[in-house]
Amino acid sequence: MATSVQEPSKGQGEQSMTTRLLLACGVIGPLLFIIVFLIEGATRADYNPFRYPISSLSIGALGWMQAVNFLILGALLVAFAIGVRRVLRGSRGGVWGPLLIGLAGIGLFGAGIFTTDPIYGYPPDAPLVLAQYTLHGHLHDLCSVLFFAGVPIACFVFCRRFATLGERGWALYSLLSGLGMLAFFVLAAIGFEQIPGFVYVAGVFQRLSISTGLIWIALLAFRLMRSAPPAMR
Repeated sequence: MATSVQEPSKGQGEQSMTTRLLLACGVIGPLLFIIVFLIEGATRADYNPFRYPISSLSIGALGWMQAVNFLILGALLVAFAIGVRRVLRGSRGGVWGPLLIGLAGIGLFGAGIFTTDPIYGYPPDAPLVLAQYTLHGHLHDLCSVLFFAGVPIACFVFCRRFATLGERGWALYSLLSGLGMLAFFVLAAIGFEQIPGFVYVAGVFQRLSISTGLIWIALLAFRLMRSAPPAMR
């Protein structure tokens, strides 16, 4: 009798630890990704982080580092999405929230597999091209859409969730993060089209877009790790 009672408790404890580890991936992945692309952008020869997109760091002899950076973040976001699903199962946002984050992770994983073309002026010795022109390049863009669309929509899903729970601060933060990410993305796209006044800061806007979304994910992960009210279990 005693054994039959203790065994379920042990399993529940192990599941709780697994869930916490999965949620921790949502903190580790975004912060690691941001640190790596900042260091790479500042140290890569002939690369201007103010002007060029992060994906261009995947080009060249050292491009494998950014490719691995994409792959690691993608895998960690998928793991985080599984953790979010465990925590939110049966509650508002418990399906679409983790699904969108998981799709964003898959998109980043794909961006690591499929290298972008030399576009937007990098590398400097390549012709200035404003659109992907190889199969790898097109697949890179397609995968990127999963991230740049998935994360903002996830922000809006969680905005609704937090608003329903009466957590106005988190609802507002999620809303502003989603809108901010989209706004910075549009400004970056304008700059990459070589529009005067934007072209020399296009890389800054793209980094702001990506960082806005990733910081939101990291803070969400940290929040879910710290507390899980009954409505979120």
